[in-house]
Amino acid sequence: MKRTDITTIFPDATGEQIDKLMNLNGEDINNAKRGVEALQSQLDDVQQQLANANGAAEAMQSEKERADGLQKQLDQMTAAENLRLMREKVSGETGIPAKLLTGETEDACREQAAAISDFAKPKYPAVPDAGEQHVDVKQATRDQFKDWFESNINH
Repeated sequence: MKRTDITTIFPDATGEQIDKLMNLNGEDINNAKRGVEALQSQLDDVQQQLANANGAAEAMQSEKERADGLQKQLDQMTAAENLRLMREKVSGETGIPAKLLTGETEDACREQAAAISDFAKPKYPAVPDAGEQHVDVKQATRDQFKDWFESNINH
């Protein structure tokens, strides 16, 4: 506000009255400026707090992703260990080496162990005397061989 504005509105105002109005107006302007500065300072503080909170939230998200990755890794290791223990158990019960068992369940490993055991059985007849000499006075060698052949080859 200018002095000319006051004299236009109040033509009978004295110089002292105009000075008081100008001083009051100046104080009002200064108070408003201080209020704006205080609000600007508060806004700056709140914006800084928001930026800090956003930074903390990003750090927490990063740590959560890291923790999730570690949990996934732990779950995989636990599953692998449980699978190894299950195969060792079946191996101990069946006598088939655990390295040969590849099943994902106990039943599957037992089926594999049975199949491996069947495969490992000899396909040729067993020789009962393994080359040792047995004397059987009651039968001739030809009859002994015939009996052995019929029991082992001609099932």
